Amino acid sequence: LHPCFVLILFCGMQTEITGSSGEMSSTIYITLIFILEIYCSFVLVFPIASVFQERKIWNPSPHLPSLSFHAHIKIYLVNAVWMALTLIGGLILLPKAVVGKLLGKGFAVQREAHFVERTTSAICTYVFLVPTVEIDGIENLPPTSEDGTSPAPVYIANHTSLIDLAVVFLLNKRLKWVSKDSVRYLPGVGLIMTLSEHIFIKRAGKNSKSVSNLYEKSNKAIQSGTPMFFFPQGTRKMDSRLPFKDGAFKIAIENESEIVPISINIPVGVWNSWHPINLLWGGREEKMKIVLTVHKRIQAKKGMDIDELKKKSFDSIYSVLPLYGGEETMPETKKEK
Repeated sequence: LHPCFVLILFCGMQTEITGSSGEMSSTIYITLIFILEIYCSFVLVFPIASVFQERKIWNPSPHLPSLSFHAHIKIYLVNAVWMALTLIGGLILLPKAVVGKLLGKGFAVQREAHFVERTTSAICTYVFLVPTVEIDGIENLPPTSEDGTSPAPVYIANHTSLIDLAVVFLLNKRLKWVSKDSVRYLPGVGLIMTLSEHIFIKRAGKNSKSVSNLYEKSNKAIQSGTPMFFFPQGTRKMDSRLPFKDGAFKIAIENESEIVPISINIPVGVWNSWHPINLLWGGREEKMKIVLTVHKRIQAKKGMDIDELKKKSFDSIYSVLPLYGGEETMPETKKEK
């Protein structure tokens, strides 16, 4: 159980306990409030790890600018604000989610949780990163339909930075993500993703149960009309182009879904820029913008060659992105089991 779920369930039991032992009730209540305070305080701690993760992408590469001191501060603030806002939104939605779960209706707050995610991403992007996010090819976005009459599309994109996770929400589409299981326990982020009912998997070792769960839940979401979103590279890399893994394409083929390739172009100076501080003296970095390019949809069909589908998607996504180093075309890879 998520720590916050445990907290609210125990607090709900307080009334019954009070009748038999007021002192015990008070002790439990104080303990649980203390646990909640510790959980919330991690909002200020975990962003430090995010700074080091993002640093690994930029600083070792000769093709990318080194991160300045204020860039490290900016990375920390983006993550801290993201966690804080999602924590507030998650705690507001938590009582309704728990009631829905107890009544067997699921969390029943997916739409509200997605609104929290989308609002948070907009705040973090425009306040800390860039004044402009440009969406090219918006006419290629599939129409929103959640009636379950046809399989939902599968969105895929390149993955270069933690910024990708924020700007994708600006497409204004309700999507389900696949994330590693440990993210579930991050303050705020893990809570809101749990309430949004995103899919968590264990990466360690060959966890066949986790992989089976990925396909089962992804297929269920697509057949019910909710699109899935994947970073088929599986990890973040900016100065080279990693080959795509099979997962997203297997799911698209199995459900005969449309694949929506999206290019995310993050400017290399985004962390080192002085936005938004430069607004204090009237400055505005017009050239500093993030560009999302939505490419023409690719229809997946059963029996299609998965390697050809991956290559077509790879070429489409990287056709508009600058090459900072590494391979220009998708390397040949052995078929994954």
